[in-house]
Amino acid sequence: MSALSDQEFRVKADDALAAAQKALLPLADEHDFEVELQNGVLQVLFEEPAPAKFVVSPNAPVRQIWVSAMSRSFKLAWAGGGFALDGESLSALLDRLVRQQLGLAG
Repeated sequence: MSALSDQEFRVKADDALAAAQKALLPLADEHDFEVELQNGVLQVLFEEPAPAKFVVSPNAPVRQIWVSAMSRSFKLAWAGGGFALDGESLSALLDRLVRQQLGLAG
């Protein structure tokens, strides 16, 4: 695995967050939660079934994307084709966590 430069990391992190936002929008429309991407940070905001906030942010010094959700922290590293944790992509992880938060079968 080759290390990403600062610039490469920023571009890939921005692309990954934008792709994750786009992937969550249909689910957000269907289940009435907010997905906001501002200043390089993706936030997923829930009112129902209980108020909650997921925060997805790049951590440039360690070249990871960090997800804070459901009282846990997930740290995804660049793995060739995208950011992943134990083989699970950022979009797949967020989809799974959102479904858990909403009480939907995974």
